[in-house]
Amino acid sequence: MRKFLVLVVIILILFLGIFGYYRFYYPFADGNRAGLLIRFMHKGYVFKTYEGQIIQPGLRSYPNIPVATNDFDFSVQDKAVADSLMGCEGKEVVLHYHEYFGRLPWRGHSKYVVDKILQVKEPER
Repeated sequence: MRKFLVLVVIILILFLGIFGYYRFYYPFADGNRAGLLIRFMHKGYVFKTYEGQIIQPGLRSYPNIPVATNDFDFSVQDKAVADSLMGCEGKEVVLHYHEYFGRLPWRGHSKYVVDKILQVKEPER
């Protein structure tokens, strides 16, 4: 009976470890998002994280004026990337991100974590 209990505990710990890794550390998806950076900040009570938001143009009318938009909220772990984004409000950016199933408080408030800036340019007027 004791061996059976030890085996059940080991299997349970192994299952929880695999589940935790898959949920919080395995990137579910990655890709690029482009849009106008409208907000970027360093915030938090216990864990100070870098958070940002870009607006992606959606439906457009003539003459190329956005009618509907899509907001993309993201977090940044790398301080060098965060420092680069700090001065980019009001500019069009292309960001590379990883999407996770769950979020961790020290990684940010979003399940989307940006790791690279691919392009920064002034918006077309």
